[in-house]
Amino acid sequence: MSTSKQPNVIVFFTDQQRWDTCGTHGNPLDLTPNFDRLANQGTHIDASITCQPVCGPARSCLQTGLYATQTGSWRNGIPLDKNLTTIAQLYKKAGYNTGYIGKWHLGTRDDIVPVEERGGYDYWLAANLLEFCSDAYDCNLWNNDNEKVHLPGYRVDAMTDAVIRYVDNANKEDKPFFLFTSYLEPHHQNHVDDYPPPDGYRERYTGKWIPPDLQQLGGSSGQHLGGYLGMIKRLDEALGRILDSLKSLNIDDETIILYTADHGCHFKTRNSEYKRSGHEASVRVPTAFSGPGFKGGGRRTEVMSLVDLVPTLLESSGIEPPEEMPGRSLMPILRGEANDWKQEAFIQISESQVGRAIRTGRWKYGVVSNQNDGETESCADLYVENYLYDLHSDPYELQNLIGYGSHRKVAARLKEKILDAMEIAGESRPTITDHELTMPQSQRTVLPQEIEQ
Repeated sequence: MSTSKQPNVIVFFTDQQRWDTCGTHGNPLDLTPNFDRLANQGTHIDASITCQPVCGPARSCLQTGLYATQTGSWRNGIPLDKNLTTIAQLYKKAGYNTGYIGKWHLGTRDDIVPVEERGGYDYWLAANLLEFCSDAYDCNLWNNDNEKVHLPGYRVDAMTDAVIRYVDNANKEDKPFFLFTSYLEPHHQNHVDDYPPPDGYRERYTGKWIPPDLQQLGGSSGQHLGGYLGMIKRLDEALGRILDSLKSLNIDDETIILYTADHGCHFKTRNSEYKRSGHEASVRVPTAFSGPGFKGGGRRTEVMSLVDLVPTLLESSGIEPPEEMPGRSLMPILRGEANDWKQEAFIQISESQVGRAIRTGRWKYGVVSNQNDGETESCADLYVENYLYDLHSDPYELQNLIGYGSHRKVAARLKEKILDAMEIAGESRPTITDHELTMPQSQRTVLPQEIEQ
């Protein structure tokens, strides 16, 4: 057993998982008993918001603690800048062994990731675009020597076997370990446009509970939701296996686990595919910490961005977060040393649009450029207001309030916030044009104290 006072760290990272797939968020299907237990015993981040709802950019943010426009990987297909300091390098400098297993999506090829593109991880068993070089029952990864390794079993199980082997071996070393485990599930399998769960799991959940946004807007959920939920059930079973392995090795009390995802899934209801929108279905993800420093932290109401998770994880491991990171660590709050928290998360949207959004405890406000191409341009000089949602009364964002006269003051205040957030993320301060008032009169009112919620 490790005798180091520094905690081990495991990041359990899923791909395209909505927040409301978890029991802690009210899902009634008992999909995630292991996550729910981890969240209830540790620290549950209730409003965890990705800062970029698409794979590569979100991953660049979590590997560096920077916004996607700061990393330069602001859309898929742009590899991670080799000159950036990564979380792996920070852990290695602090005396950790580091490992990466699974999907990378920050390299230049579909399969092999050259050493110089691996972000500084020591142990490597991964593929760049796992969805293009593997399948549900055909898991292929590449090792440190760029040798292809075929792992038997359903892909989630095959990767979990590899994780447990790594943990067992790393625990025999005299240094703590930092392991980043990046699953593809519950992302769709691109070449068949399907969400392939383990055999028998699709039937368990097809035609059962459906989130309200999908009930009203439909999209592809009738075809895909059962398989998607089956994948999540297997992921949670994998989490349980990892927790069991830590307990059997007697290192469960000295290992931090961060469970989170890169983005959610709206099932073709907000645009022509699954993500790349500022809606909760795309940007809100399940997130919880467990282990030293997080036990009994409870359900947190702080709105946290993906870029906040990085300094929080670093500080919990005794590593000082670099000053250039724009995110905030939650650790002073958890230790009772502070109580102030800026209740907002900034979202950059690429590819489907050049868009920006800000999410507070109550409000979601989004703007879009009508003149710029999200595939070729990362920012814009001119945006127009696109949506405003009251998440207290409309958590699934089914009524856009941006044209309501009753909410003009809310939009004006959020415009100030989003402009400030753009500057913090290194963007030039643009112009945002007000949306026309399509509902100047309504029964709705907003009290002055509600504007800042």
